[in-house]
Amino acid sequence: MNAPLSAAQRHILIEPPETGIDAALVFLLACAAGLSVAAIYYNQPMLGTLAAQFSASPTEIGRVPTFTQIGYALGIFFLAPLGDRYDRRTIILTKILVLTLALLGTAASQALWQLIGCSVALGLSASLAQDCVPAAAALAPESRRGQVVGTVMSGLLFGILLSRVASGLIAQWLGWRAVFILAAALVAALGVVAQRRLPRVPPTTTLPYTTLLASLLTLWRRFPELRRAALAQGALSLAFSAFWSTLALMLHEPPFSYGSAVAGAFGLAGAIGALAAPIAGRIADRRGPAPVTRLGAALVLASFLGMAWLPTSLPMLVAGVLLFDLGLQAALIAHQSIIYQQDPAARSRLNAILIGAMFVGMALGSSLASLMLAQAGWRGVCLLAAAVSALALVVRLWPARGSGSAN
Repeated sequence: MNAPLSAAQRHILIEPPETGIDAALVFLLACAAGLSVAAIYYNQPMLGTLAAQFSASPTEIGRVPTFTQIGYALGIFFLAPLGDRYDRRTIILTKILVLTLALLGTAASQALWQLIGCSVALGLSASLAQDCVPAAAALAPESRRGQVVGTVMSGLLFGILLSRVASGLIAQWLGWRAVFILAAALVAALGVVAQRRLPRVPPTTTLPYTTLLASLLTLWRRFPELRRAALAQGALSLAFSAFWSTLALMLHEPPFSYGSAVAGAFGLAGAIGALAAPIAGRIADRRGPAPVTRLGAALVLASFLGMAWLPTSLPMLVAGVLLFDLGLQAALIAHQSIIYQQDPAARSRLNAILIGAMFVGMALGSSLASLMLAQAGWRGVCLLAAAVSALALVVRLWPARGSGSAN
């Protein structure tokens, strides 16, 4: 059972407004989520080119994507919660402006320290993606919330999947600076449309900033379903990161002996998961999100068991990618539906906690998978991913307690 609110807490909570959302606005938020999150992945396919441009060693140039991700993580924890305190329209428009400037600054960088500094600013402002999802949840009616959130998440997922492909091709033909200039132009155009179309989303709390951040811990303690969702999705994200952080290394070795282009092409298979996100949201709206989380975790587990069983089979590898990406995205949409039900006045903070747990899982997955690949090969990586997927499934199958549980 959820802990009762104190008199002070009841005073500072504001009932979320009854609003609406149409297809054009959903598409706008999906584009905003996709274009913003794409910004943190543009540099990854170009690290070799950037190293030559700035006469940097592999270790030095590796700091560029690292600091971009650090900036994004800081944005999630320190900026995303502001969506509950201030009008989300103002926050989104401000971050669009800063992201545009950060992209232009990256394109204009003449020294490695400038590139790294702009990368941090780019990551911070790219946390805009995590403002769009709670905004969509706040604007959507309860009967369509899962579907709307799933559609916006599709935009975010497409941004992640296509950013590397687009930046690699553009950099090859027009140079690496053109990637960031074109991205800045797209984000600026997005800002013009958002200025005209995005409605105000009034704040839902008057908490001071420091208290707002401290309330993340309060929310974690107060809602068992939040902890459950964060643990399960974090475990699935560990499996996701373990796979993708070692795939290229595995494909480079016999019996496959493929280059990086083939490894990158596997990312396009993830588009299936992105396309399925609204469907998962629709099912969660009709039948409840809990069954979707269990189905998603089961699909991820089945995919990695299959790849562990036949580790050198290319058809099994392709099928496994399709299956686990579909399961992962379905579980994520359902988990977001669950946490948004816990406290409508704290959706930005609840989302920050869930996404933060995913980041922790991905960081652990990358570290553990490299060790497992060295010690036990690709089958060991798949068994690691299967084990944590099984943990996620157990978490979702374990009987829930409390009156507000999602089961």
